[in-house]
Amino acid sequence: MSATPERIFQTLTAFQQSAALKGAIDLELFTAIDQGANTVPALTARCGGTERSVRILCDYLTVSGFLTKSGDTYGLAADSALFLVKDKLTYLGTASTFLCHNYMKSAAADVAETVRRGTSILDANAYFDIENQAWVDFAKGMMPMMIPAAQYMATLVDAPERVLDVAAGHGIFGILTAQKHPATVVDALDWPSVLEVAAGLAAKFGVADRWNAVPGSAFEVELTRKYDAIYVTNFYHHFDPPTCVQLAAKWKAALKPGGQMITVEMIPDPGRVTPPMHAAFPLVMLLNTPAGDAYTFAEYDNIFRQAGFASNVLHQVPGGPQRVIVSK
Repeated sequence: MSATPERIFQTLTAFQQSAALKGAIDLELFTAIDQGANTVPALTARCGGTERSVRILCDYLTVSGFLTKSGDTYGLAADSALFLVKDKLTYLGTASTFLCHNYMKSAAADVAETVRRGTSILDANAYFDIENQAWVDFAKGMMPMMIPAAQYMATLVDAPERVLDVAAGHGIFGILTAQKHPATVVDALDWPSVLEVAAGLAAKFGVADRWNAVPGSAFEVELTRKYDAIYVTNFYHHFDPPTCVQLAAKWKAALKPGGQMITVEMIPDPGRVTPPMHAAFPLVMLLNTPAGDAYTFAEYDNIFRQAGFASNVLHQVPGGPQRVIVSK
C-alpha cells in the first residue's frame, strides 16, 4: 500500500474532532437521537441551532464514526449509544468537562517546548494548587469511567473495618466498597472543595453515615489510625519514582498487619507501546506535571518493594481499561 498524507491531516486537525464531540455532548445530541429526534429538523427543534449547522455537525460525527446515517435519518454507533446517552448508568459525557478543560489545552499548546524543557510548560504550583478548579471538574466528570474499577476493587478486600481512600476525588472507590461491605468505614482524603463532590455521591449511594472527609494534602495529613486497606487511585503517576517511594512508605506505615494497599493506574506493558490507552498516557503526564509518568508493573514492583511491601500482584479490571496492583 502506498503512503498517503491522510493520517497526518487527520491528526493535525484532531482538535476539531474533540471539539465537535464535546459540542454534541453539550447539545445533548446523542440523547436526542436516542429518544427519536433523528432527522435534521427534529434535532434542530430539540437541540437548537439552524438546520445547516445541525446537519454539518451530524454529518461530521457520522464521518468520525459516532453516528450512522441512512437517507436523512441519523442513528447512534454502538459506543455512542452505550456511553453518550445521558441518564444511562454508563454515560461518560461528563468526562468532557475535565478532558477538554482549558488547563489541558494550555498544557498541550507547545509540545516541542515541553520536550526541550523536559517538563510541563505550565506552572507546577498551579497544577497541584488547592484552588485549581480542574480537580473539582475531574471529580464531577470522571466518576462514571471509574465505576468498573471501583466495583472490582470492592471484591479484592475482605470486609475491611476501615479503608483510607487517598486522593479520593469523586470518592467512588471507597463509596462502592462501603456499599458492598456494610460494616466498612471509609476515610476519604483530598482537597476540601473536591470532597464536597464526593460527599454528595456518598449520600447518593447511601453510605454517608460510614464515609468521612479528611481534607488536606496527601503529603501533609498525619494519619493517626491504622487501616485494613488503603486505596491509591490514579495518583502515583503524577510524581517521579523517589516521590512515589516516599508516598507508598507513608501508606505502608498506616496499614494494619496483613493490610493491603490497592493501586489503580494506567500501566503500560514492558515495551511501553501497548496497550494503546496505557502507553499513550505518559504524554499526558509530560504535558501536565513536573515529573510524572506511567510506570510499568516492574517499575511499580520496584517502587513498592523499596517502600517495604513484600508482595505486589497485577490485575486487569474486568470491563474497564485500568489495571490494579494489590500490595501486601
